[in-house]
Amino acid sequence: MRLLSLKLFLLFIYLLFPPITTADQKPYIKNLKIHKDPKKVINIVFKNSEDLMVSLEDFRDNLVIINFWATWCAPCREEMPSLDILQSNKKIENLIILPINVGKENIDKAKKFFEDLKIENLKIYYDDSIKLANNFSLIGLPTTILINKNGEEFARIIGSIDFEDKDFIKWLATYD
Repeated sequence: MRLLSLKLFLLFIYLLFPPITTADQKPYIKNLKIHKDPKKVINIVFKNSEDLMVSLEDFRDNLVIINFWATWCAPCREEMPSLDILQSNKKIENLIILPINVGKENIDKAKKFFEDLKIENLKIYYDDSIKLANNFSLIGLPTTILINKNGEEFARIIGSIDFEDKDFIKWLATYD
């Protein structure tokens, strides 16, 4: 009888206090989708603010976050400052964040967007043909693609989040 009472007590404690997030568990972010099997990402090219072609291969061996955004997107405006802060986070050393504008907007409008939000740690990239957005099957903005050091998409975020979330940063650092 004591053993049964002890088991029930332990079950009650377990249910009352959920386990602390570990590297094996995803942080509670409702729009974070982690893939069971990472998807290989190949032939990804886009333009930088100097109108030069950039390849995702240039960032191999880094943890890469691709964030698709547009200046007219209110949730993009909301999350961009926290994305900027994440780029400077010292807990994740090999992190590269690539904010890719898919709004078919000119460079001046994108630069003003970054200036208005006081974005200092991110560079502006473009997908003016929207080919890249189609390749990733985007269904809305913002959408964030997380790519591991092997060049595989292991997760994506559909919609905006707070990139300063401590649980998210702790979880993301396990991929560094």
